[in-house]
Amino acid sequence: MSTPATNAGAFRPLPPLTGRRIRAAVVGAGAIGRGSHFPALARLAEEGETEVVAAVDIDATAVGSFCAEAGIPHAYTDLEQMLREQRPDLVTICTPPTLHRAQTVAALRAGAWVWCEKPPVPTLADFDAVEDEEGKDGGPYASIVFQHRFGSGTRHVRRLLAEQAMGRPLVAHCQTTWYRDTAYYAVPWRGRWATEGGGPAMGHGIHQMDLLLDLLGPWSEVKAMAGRLVHDVETEDVSTALVRFANGAMATVVNSVLSPDEVSRIRIDCERATVELTHLYGHSNDNWRITPAPDVSGEEAAAWQNFGPDVPSSHLEQLRELVVSMRAGERPRSSGTDGRTSLELITALYKSAFTDTTVRAGEIGPGDPYYTALHGGAPGWAPVAREEVSA
Repeated sequence: MSTPATNAGAFRPLPPLTGRRIRAAVVGAGAIGRGSHFPALARLAEEGETEVVAAVDIDATAVGSFCAEAGIPHAYTDLEQMLREQRPDLVTICTPPTLHRAQTVAALRAGAWVWCEKPPVPTLADFDAVEDEEGKDGGPYASIVFQHRFGSGTRHVRRLLAEQAMGRPLVAHCQTTWYRDTAYYAVPWRGRWATEGGGPAMGHGIHQMDLLLDLLGPWSEVKAMAGRLVHDVETEDVSTALVRFANGAMATVVNSVLSPDEVSRIRIDCERATVELTHLYGHSNDNWRITPAPDVSGEEAAAWQNFGPDVPSSHLEQLRELVVSMRAGERPRSSGTDGRTSLELITALYKSAFTDTTVRAGEIGPGDPYYTALHGGAPGWAPVAREEVSA
C-alpha cells in the first residue's frame, strides 16, 4: 500500500453522519479483518448503522476473495486510491503494526475516522505523530482496538471501582501467560522489533495491561525485568513488572509466551472485596468473580454480583460505542491520551527492564531513545546490524 499523501487538502470534507449509514472500509484481508472487524461491521449493517464499501490489501488475490465472500463491492490494492474514490467515513486497520502509522495518517487526512488494531503503532513518537493529524474539533479521530474494555462485566466493575463501593483498590495482579512454540516464531516477522514491534509485553499482554489501566486509572511508576529464556528472538519472551498507580495501588504484571497452562487474569484487592477476571481471549459476566470481605452484608454483596444482562467483550461492543461517538462528533474511548496510556506503560516497562531503573509516567519524550524505539538501542536488545554480525 502506498504512503500517505502530503497534501492534507487533497480530499473534500465528508458529508455529515446524521441520517445515513456510516461508510466503512477494511484495510487488511487477513484473519483479524475477516474474522473480527468485518463481522462487527456486518452486524451493525444489519441494524442500519454501517455499510462496508471497500477492502484494501496489497495481495490482489486475497482482497478479491475477501470481497467476493463478504459481498464487499470494491477491492483495492492501493489505500490512497480507495480513499479518493470511495471516501469512507471509517477505516478499520487490520495490518501489521509497522504499517499502522502511515495508513492511519492517510485515512485521517482523507477525513475518515480510524479504528486500528493493537498494538496501535510501534512507538510513542509514532503515536504522537498520528494524534497530530486528528481533527481538533469533532474529529476525525483515531481509536485503538482494545475490546476487553467493553462489555457488561468491565462496565459493572469499572463503576464499582470508580464509586469506591468496595473501598480503595490496594493490590492488583495482571497476567498474560500464554504459550507460543518454536514454529510460531519461525514466521520471519515475529520476534523482531522492526516488524512485530515488541515481544509479549507489546504483542500479547497489551490487552490485559490496558484493561488494568482502564479499571485503576493512571499509573505513576514501573520497575521491570525482561528475558529471553527459550526463544531465539530479538525481543523478550517473558517480562515481569511492579507498577504503582496514581491512586496508591500497587500491581504485579507478568507477560509470557512460555506458559503451557494459558490464562489471562486480572485480580484487584480492594478494602472490602476482591474482584477477579479469569479468561483467555475474551470474557463474559461468568468470567468475573467478586469475593466480599467477611464484614460486608449479604445485601451489599449481592448488589455487587448483579452484572446485569450478559454482554461479552468483543470488537462489536467497541464498534457500537465508536459509531455513537462518530455520530456525536466526540472523541471515542481508546483514542488520544486515553489510548496512549497503555503504550506509554509498555514503553516504560521496556526502558526499566533494559536500564535497570525505575521509570516514571511522563518521563519518556522526544530526545529519549525509548521514545523512538522500544529497545532504546540497549546493548543486547537492540537489533544488530548485518555487517556487525558478519564481522
